[in-house]
Amino acid sequence: MGAYVVRRLLLMLPTLFGILAITFAIAQFAPGGPVEQMIAKLTQGGSATDRISGGGSDFGGQNPGDAGGEGASKYPGSQGLDPEFIKKLEEQFGFDKPPLTRFFTMLWNYARFDFGESYFRDIAVVDLVAEKMPVSITLGLWMTLISYAVSIPLGIAKAVREGTRFDTWTSAVIIVGYAIPSFLFAILLMVLFAGGSFFDWFPLRGLTSDNFAEMSLWGKITDYTWHVTLPLAALVISAFATTTLLTKNSFLDEIRKQYVVTARAKGLTERRILYRHVFRNAMLIVISGFPGAFIMAFFSGALLIETIFSLDGLGYLGFKSVVDRDFPVVFATVYIFSLIGLLVNLLSDLIYMFIDPRIDFERRET
Repeated sequence: MGAYVVRRLLLMLPTLFGILAITFAIAQFAPGGPVEQMIAKLTQGGSATDRISGGGSDFGGQNPGDAGGEGASKYPGSQGLDPEFIKKLEEQFGFDKPPLTRFFTMLWNYARFDFGESYFRDIAVVDLVAEKMPVSITLGLWMTLISYAVSIPLGIAKAVREGTRFDTWTSAVIIVGYAIPSFLFAILLMVLFAGGSFFDWFPLRGLTSDNFAEMSLWGKITDYTWHVTLPLAALVISAFATTTLLTKNSFLDEIRKQYVVTARAKGLTERRILYRHVFRNAMLIVISGFPGAFIMAFFSGALLIETIFSLDGLGYLGFKSVVDRDFPVVFATVYIFSLIGLLVNLLSDLIYMFIDPRIDFERRET
């Protein structure tokens, strides 16, 4: 066990290196980097000048618009800007160094969990992620719990009633629900229940009301449930399909094994066979996959839902960071999420080994 864990942890290092290297390389070729973003803000409003120059005293007596040169010409829209000002921008964002130097400096900082600050928000990346995380945790956790609460009983019922009308029509519902994109279902829910063409029962923005802090405990629970109902419904509609079918197939596989035939021959009731023998073995793969299912729900699929319902979570943060070319946030979130994903995969394997001692990854010859 110990050797297997150490080996998996060591394999995470080249995996993380590869993920960051690919992300960094893509960012180098993406148009409209942070320097261009700052130049665009400067030419539109002029507020960037104060941030870079400290009020305009560091331009050597020149107005940034009075001169141009080689330093400015390599950035679109920078014609007419002082080359010294462009150099200050490059120094601020670290683009005065070669790409390889910047990449390995980033790796060294990330190895020490030093993620720096956002280019445009004047806040540490860790604090920014922590600020947005409660929204994503709420959506991911509740989505996983609700989907498991629906999927496991439904999967068991489908396995017991295989081939019946119940199995047929529930399969049809699952397929339709899985095929409908969550954002389309979210729009449908908004039209029906959030002040669209029919009912105005649920709010459209945020997870709580403005006066949430002044409410009683029961009032806070009610308000929170009221706000989270539509986003969760949009996410859950397609989330339970995979787990339901996995549960059904796992139970069918166990029901057909010899020990079930033997238990029936001994006169045990179907209910006792199902829940005392089959359930324990069939649920191994479902239970061991819970951490991975939570992480997948936590970090993926919520971007459009967060945008539609104005929920300022990690999905929306990642999208905005890519659009704004806020590279410290982009790279740090990719690193953090990749590391968590790898650790959760390891945790899933360890849970599988714990609940089923027959599994021993150290002896596998693959």
